Amino acid sequence: MVYAKGGGLAFFKLDASSPMVDSRSPIRLGFVPLNDCAPVAVAHELGIFEKYGLNVRLSRQPGWATVRDMLFYGELDAAQSIAGLAFYLALGLSKLRREVSVPLILSAHGNAITLSNELPQDIIRNGEGLAGFVQHRWKKTRPITFAAAHRFSSHHILLHAWLRRHGLEPGRDLELVFLPPPLMPQNLAAGHIDGYCVGEPWNSEAILAGNAWCPATSSELATGHPEKVLLIDGTFVGERRDEAIALGAALLHACRICQDPDFRDELVDLLARPSYTGCSKKTLHNSLGPVFLSGRGDLDASDFHIFYGTDLNCPSTDKASWFLSGMRSVGLVPETITGGSLTRLYRQDLFRASEKALLPA
Repeated sequence: MVYAKGGGLAFFKLDASSPMVDSRSPIRLGFVPLNDCAPVAVAHELGIFEKYGLNVRLSRQPGWATVRDMLFYGELDAAQSIAGLAFYLALGLSKLRREVSVPLILSAHGNAITLSNELPQDIIRNGEGLAGFVQHRWKKTRPITFAAAHRFSSHHILLHAWLRRHGLEPGRDLELVFLPPPLMPQNLAAGHIDGYCVGEPWNSEAILAGNAWCPATSSELATGHPEKVLLIDGTFVGERRDEAIALGAALLHACRICQDPDFRDELVDLLARPSYTGCSKKTLHNSLGPVFLSGRGDLDASDFHIFYGTDLNCPSTDKASWFLSGMRSVGLVPETITGGSLTRLYRQDLFRASEKALLPA
């Protein structure tokens, strides 16, 4: 890998080799402004898509519901996505049924639980004091309210598990709502919600503003859990398979760069742009390492985000099963739906083809 550092964002040095494929109409690739859109941003800004012969047009979306709708209506060809949307669309869990494929895992971890300062650390601690506080000390006229990024998200699964572990049941002991990630800090600051589970930088945004603190990160709650995926429309895979493979290879290439600690400063510069998260560099640095200021002490952030590593990026059935099990645990998927069709959704064949097309570092 060759970087040139000087006066800002590093750039990737392209060679003169011919593109792998001749791209036709642009690939419409959606993303949501989060730290883990990093592989999409890096592949676009460092010329990696062009390196793999692709013409990619990025489409910034406010939240996962919009990504879902645009995939369903054919307005996007692919997206950085929560894994739950793959199941939501492919299994027909609503009227919005569409054939989709997951050919690549883009990241692991990256989420955290954030609580308002009105939930005092000395009482709540790591969560063990939350039930008693809700039952005996909550004074507001409305129920205590938490938010997650989407009903079919890992955030919902992780938050649900954390609350249950500490003796609280959503719907019985507290309200649970769903909000686009960028809206969570301002809703917490305004007092509309009391806590949330979301991807970065939207935990750090509230913490560094002095409005909140973090009792747990997702690397603590579910070590090694898969997070964002590349979700591709099934028609696109059928009609433009070579480009789907090249897209997977380009993003895998970008994942490899994102994992490089020497690239973190440049990654922060890139993600701070208004076209991506628009957050301050201080906020982005908070979870991209090396130290996470949690509001309850400084934590090692070395595994807060993981973009590349042994078997991490392979869309294996065990990663799909983790999500399917999690969705069952929160009542989103009936027991009658089994993992028998997971290999048709999580496409290891496409991943292996992209892996073979991966260019040298």
